[in-house]
This record gives sequence, structure tokens and C-alpha cells, in this order.
Amino acid sequence: MQLTGAQILIQVLIEQGADTVFGYPGGSVLTIYDELYKARNEIFHCTTCHEQGAAHAADGYARVSGKPGVVIATSGPGATNLVTGIANAYLDSVPMVAITGNVSRALIGRDSFQEVDITGITMPITKHNYMVKDVSKLADIIRAAFHLAISGRPGPVSIDIPKDIQTAVTEFVPGVKIEKSNGLDASEASLARALKLISQSERPCIYAGGGVVISDAAEELLSFAEILDCPIGVSMMGLTAVPHDNPRFLGMTGMHGRYAAGKVLSMSDLIIAVGTRFSDRATGNKQAYQLGHKVLHIDIDAAEIGKNIVADEHLAGDVKHVLRQLMTLGVKRRPSDWFTQVQKVQAMPDNHLQMPKDTLNPQTAIEAVNVRLSPGDVIATDVGQHQLWTAQYYRFRRPRTLVTSGGLGTMGYGMGAAIGACMARDKKRTVLFTSDGSFHMNLNEMATAVSCGLPLTVVVLNNNALGMVRQWQTLFYAGRYSHTSLDRRTDFAALADAFGAKGFYADDLNNLNLALDEALRLDTPTLINVCIGCDEKVLPMIPAGGTIDDIILKG
Repeated sequence: MQLTGAQILIQVLIEQGADTVFGYPGGSVLTIYDELYKARNEIFHCTTCHEQGAAHAADGYARVSGKPGVVIATSGPGATNLVTGIANAYLDSVPMVAITGNVSRALIGRDSFQEVDITGITMPITKHNYMVKDVSKLADIIRAAFHLAISGRPGPVSIDIPKDIQTAVTEFVPGVKIEKSNGLDASEASLARALKLISQSERPCIYAGGGVVISDAAEELLSFAEILDCPIGVSMMGLTAVPHDNPRFLGMTGMHGRYAAGKVLSMSDLIIAVGTRFSDRATGNKQAYQLGHKVLHIDIDAAEIGKNIVADEHLAGDVKHVLRQLMTLGVKRRPSDWFTQVQKVQAMPDNHLQMPKDTLNPQTAIEAVNVRLSPGDVIATDVGQHQLWTAQYYRFRRPRTLVTSGGLGTMGYGMGAAIGACMARDKKRTVLFTSDGSFHMNLNEMATAVSCGLPLTVVVLNNNALGMVRQWQTLFYAGRYSHTSLDRRTDFAALADAFGAKGFYADDLNNLNLALDEALRLDTPTLINVCIGCDEKVLPMIPAGGTIDDIILKG
């Protein structure tokens, strides 16, 4: 059948199972939006307040659903407003298809109104990007984009569609939904070497990252750890891979990880890294990190092997399949009292830092939310102290229940991501932990949450400061608080009311509990402005480039 480019785009989105898309209309995508209107019973379009919010919403949707998030924006500033969201998805391996309009082909390169080379701009932050120059290739390009986004190590793919391609007509042949393809299994030779390395170990420790969550390998990870009778530390992106109450769970590792997680890693004779990339925040001093133990690195992306930490052996493949292969082949280690040693470290006081239980502070605020939510409820965060307090104090129980910006560390990520996460779960309860600094960057998206009628509760841990930067200024810059004491007078509760949400104010623990009880009963957006001190710190902390021996336990 003969269809226009815009019609083909919508048909292929439907074909690929994209029933929800996020975006913002504009001149260069008017034809696309006209077709979206006609397909409104098959594709729900969430119109955000800003294209960056739309990109983060597509990101949050993808993390929770496991499906590619789709975002649409117009040319020029619409396209460039997606860039931070695309980069965020790229660094956290989130499947996304970003579709932009552009000026007609005859106007490209002439500095036309709202023209920008978005393919050139996004080249370093996408798995691949396309500018469509032939309408007859459009359908195959869209299908290829979905395939690339979900296959191997997931990530964002960009498609730029000039305006005249949207109106051009060509023959369209319906297709089928694209399934992901991964380099699933590790080679026999590498498996044999890995099995030998593990068999020689007496004190192995698993370090699990976001790849475990992405590949839905949580069950395999726990079985693998059980067979080896060894502990599990996780990166922030790997937090939901292991239930908080599993006896093998050490908690988050790295700069703001739990003491036991860092200490046990340093005591191990073999680190089995599963679906993680050894970022600088996770390792600290890389030379010291590698002393005294060997490394087995399991990852689907061969480019990550040896990039940050030298691996003695590696297994390139989907971690779910690789872990199954190792268990099928009878993986085992040398007998020892290793887990008894681990339990002693877990019991040490340094592994149980607590804030006062009878006052309002970050820990009691997060725990008050935690006890009121079910295991499947999703938590989103922005970036900063509140993000790390959430990682430390919230007790995650199921995979894909934390939506946060890890690699790029994007302040302003939270509201958009929380909206996308909530919509991925058919508008089920979602909570965003944010701060006054981060929320000021994206509070416009509260209007989106209200318009969509989402049961989204925003908890603003408000210290009237850029808390994480202030913490560094306290510890390493002799208390010179250069532009981090904000002294803003924003009344977040009143602002929420102005948006059409319901705002609450909490300056003590009793008020917070009352506010939470009411907010979580409502099926509409709510916000709680939680007042905390500006000198509350995220502890423990290993200084940048440090080791577990440099850990700071007291402020």
C-alpha cells in the first residue's frame, strides 16, 4: 500500500509495540503529529513541558518496562533539548528511540530556521543515528533502530526525518515486531579458563552492576552466589538485583557504599564482576583496587573488558546466559570459612551507621516512605545527596524498582523519569526522591504529572543548598561555600498546589508521617516539602582516588 513517511513512522511504531510515546510538537514534525492524532487510540502521546523532560520520561519508561522508550521532538531547539536525555540513556545503557524532524532536504546546510545537525551532535552519545534521505528506506531504518536499541548492550538510537520525507509517498510493506539479538553465550575456551580461575579461589566476591538488571538475571545471580557460598556487592545501578534482606547482600560498593561492601571486596582473592563497568566512583584508586586479588569480568560489551580494570579472565556475553553456562558446567570454589569471615565484617559497627531515629532527617524520611510502599512500587531519584541516601536507606526488594541517573549524574532527571516510570506500570504508585537543587531544574514537569493524573508523590529533601557540592566544600575546601548556599524562598508545597497537585509541608517526623498517610491515599500528584539540615552528610565516604583505608565515617 502507498503511505507517506509520517504514516509509515506511525505504522512501524505500532508494529514494534510502542503504545506510549513522549514528546513535544513543532513545525518540523507537524505531519507526524497529524498522524499521531489519527492513531490516538493505538498510541498514547504524553506531551511534556520540555523536550528534556520527554527524553527522561522515555528513559524512565524503558528502565521499568524493559521496552524501548520513544521520544519525538521537532528540529533545532527541540532536537537539541533531547541531547542531555539521550546522553543519560547512553551512559546507563537504556534502550531509547529518539525521533526528530528536520527541515526539508533542500534547506539542509543553509542555516534554515530551526535547522541543526542533530546527527552530528548525537553521534558520540548514541549506538547509531540516522538521517533519512530516502522515504523508501524509512520503515527498515525504524525497525533497525528498535533492533539496535534493545540488542547487545542496550542504548539510544536517533532517527532524523526531514520534513519532505514525512510527506513523500512510497510503498509500505508491513513487518513484524523485532526481537532483540545478543551475543548470548560465552565461548567454551573462555568458560574453561573462568571455571579454573574460580576453582582456585577461596574468597570470591561478586560485584554486580546494572547489566544484571538489564538482562533480567537476578535469579541466576542469586543461584550463582549460593553455589559459591559468597557475598554480593552492587553498584548503584545494580541495587535492585538483590533483595535487601538477602544474607549475601553487602549493599552498594564504592565512594558512598556500605563499609562491609568495600571491606569484603578488599579482602577477597577473586572479584567476579557481573554486568558492570568499574566506574571511578566504584573503584577509587584503581591500582590499589586490584591489589591482592584477581578479576573475572562478565559483560555483554567486550569494549568494557579491561577498559578501567585489568581482568585476569573475562566472559563476553549476556550475563543471564553466561551465569547459566557456568552453573551448568558445575562451577565451584575451594572450600573455606569465607562466608563466616564476611559475616563478621557485616556485624561491625562501621557497617551500621545510623542517623537519630526520633528526629526528621534523610534516613527517617526515606524509611517512613519505605514502610508505606509495596515491593513492586517504583522509586525514582534526581542526583545528589538524596540519591545516595536513597541508595543507602531504601530497602529494594525487586528488580527494576529504582530509576536513577548513574553514569551522567543528571540533575533534573527525576520528574521526567518518574512520569515515564509511572506510565510504564499503568499509572501505579511511584515516588520521586529529589532535592531543592535538582527539583528547581525540572519542576515544570509537575504540570505534566497533573495533566496525566498520575499517582506520583514527590518527596523534596529540602536543605536549601546544593548539598553534595556543599559536603565536598566542607570536607575538602575548608568550608568555603561558593554558591552552594541557595537561600531560595520557593514554597514547594504552595507551588504544587498552583500546578493543581496537592502540597504538604513537613518540619518534624510527626508531620511527615501525617503528610505521607494523606499523600499516598490520593491517586493524583502530591508533593511533600521535607525540611532537613544543610549540613547533613552522605556517609560513609571514600575520597576520590582513595581506598577503603581512607573511608570517612563521621562528619
